[in-house]
Amino acid sequence: EADQTFAAALAAQPPKPISYTLYFETNSTQITQDSRPQLEALMADAARRQAVEVQVTGHTDRVGSDADNDRLSLQRAEAVRTMLVQTGIKATFIRAVGRGEREPLIPTADEQPEARNRRVEVILR
Repeated sequence: EADQTFAAALAAQPPKPISYTLYFETNSTQITQDSRPQLEALMADAARRQAVEVQVTGHTDRVGSDADNDRLSLQRAEAVRTMLVQTGIKATFIRAVGRGEREPLIPTADEQPEARNRRVEVILR
């Protein structure tokens, strides 16, 4: 009954947010081969949405200095941002930030490499 009553309002809602995680090679802005299918899906979903707001957050593992990791995480986020702009999304709709090694997916000791922490998380809204 609620679906019938509010069908027009429900149909007018924006699509639900979609999240993607892309992984990167060590000390690089190069996406891993295993992340290529995720990147393609991200690009396709971004292109399909009429109005999109994108949050791109870069991360690193704990190898290297805090300053180097802050810079690298932002470079990773900016690399993904550039790819999204190339698909036609306005740059002003994309927020790219770097978190360095401060928000690891997998907690490790300092200077411990961890591939799952070398990532960019993307949220399409």
